[in-house]
Amino acid sequence: MFEHDTICAVATASGGAIGIVRVSGPSAISIADVVFKGRNPLASAKSHTLHFGHILKDDGSILDEVLVSVFRSPKSYTGEDSVEFSCHASGYILQELCTMLISQGCRAAKPGEFTQRAFLNHRFDLAQAEAVADVIAADNAASHRLAMQQMRGTYSSELKKLRDRLIKLASLLELELDFSDHEDLEFVNREELMKQCNCLRQEITRLANSFSLGNAIKKGISVAIIGAPNVGKSTLLNALVHENRAIVSDIQGTTRDTIDASVNIDSHTFRFIDTAGIRHTNDVIEQMGIERSIMAANQAQIILLLSDGNMDFPVYNAVEGQNVLKIFTKSDITTSFNTKHLRPSEQEDCRCLFVSALKGTGMNALERTLVEIADSFFASTSSDIIVTNLRHYQALVHANESLHRVFQGLHQGVPNEFVAQDLRECLSFVSDIIGGSILPDDILGSIFSTFCIGK
Repeated sequence: MFEHDTICAVATASGGAIGIVRVSGPSAISIADVVFKGRNPLASAKSHTLHFGHILKDDGSILDEVLVSVFRSPKSYTGEDSVEFSCHASGYILQELCTMLISQGCRAAKPGEFTQRAFLNHRFDLAQAEAVADVIAADNAASHRLAMQQMRGTYSSELKKLRDRLIKLASLLELELDFSDHEDLEFVNREELMKQCNCLRQEITRLANSFSLGNAIKKGISVAIIGAPNVGKSTLLNALVHENRAIVSDIQGTTRDTIDASVNIDSHTFRFIDTAGIRHTNDVIEQMGIERSIMAANQAQIILLLSDGNMDFPVYNAVEGQNVLKIFTKSDITTSFNTKHLRPSEQEDCRCLFVSALKGTGMNALERTLVEIADSFFASTSSDIIVTNLRHYQALVHANESLHRVFQGLHQGVPNEFVAQDLRECLSFVSDIIGGSILPDDILGSIFSTFCIGK
């Protein structure tokens, strides 16, 4: 699983002024010494020092002037001896340097292999390792804050506390199993065990339920644009994302499938979803599009419910209990709006907005309202632990199912052997999130293969 050879890779994206080649492994410093010529050999350099010199090709010619950073085990990113070459960002220079390093005994690193080695060398746990990729991918302030929180160990600390509580509960059951031949011996009564179990279930449920918010922070708040045909849904989508993402036509039923596009507004990422117009139709394909519209509305955090003022808003169960903005469109050409379908409270509702996507009228107010809703979503993210990783969410769901069986077993008087087995299963799922036990190669490979090469 863990190859103890020396690896190298370009660690920076193309297009900048400086490019970095990273080397890690037992021979990192000695191999770097072969290609680098500075005032003193790197073999004698202290950890965390910077050295100026040249990269020399086999014929003695200079490939580049570089700065070399030396990091000695265990105080490096990977926990191994590491060297980083800061070169000019020429693609030729970077690839030529990698070729020279490989000819001296390095191996080209696999995607995520540096971070994988850091995990296997206990530099940080698995949740922190996965957060490295999230920090790189973060494209808004909220997702960056959560990724940094996870990478710094705050998230892992909470999970470790949860795991410790599960271990304590499991130890009480295991202890009774060890003395099962003493029928009159009970270390803790069943009511107390059930109370502890219920508290743990509530905590795991809270964490699992936070994934909906975490996913919105990480991938963008989903906003479904819903309405009858030709009320301006596609025009509004194009105006919100500032590009012609959807086809605009006077012909009803043009949009047959959902179309989505993401945009950042005031540090929040929104994923807008244009949907098929909702109406009665005998067109089988259009009906499928309408069904997808309803599905998009059910799954969205925010719904923009559109009317052009001459027809009612579409009514269906999906809008109940969700953040719904009722949008009157085409305000540039509609002189009077038919609001008879609104209740008196709705007529005064600040979430009934008038816009003209074509002229830009009311768009600023719409964007401000969307940001206000997003701010209310994320108001607690600075202190609460939010789950953003699908693997973690699935593990928590399975852990909760196992703990539910524990609770039922205690309540129904199921023998301790079976209850303890379910509790061990729950503990295993929670431990897998932070890598408390060594995971199978295929799981680790799947996790780190999503990283970029050089990280």
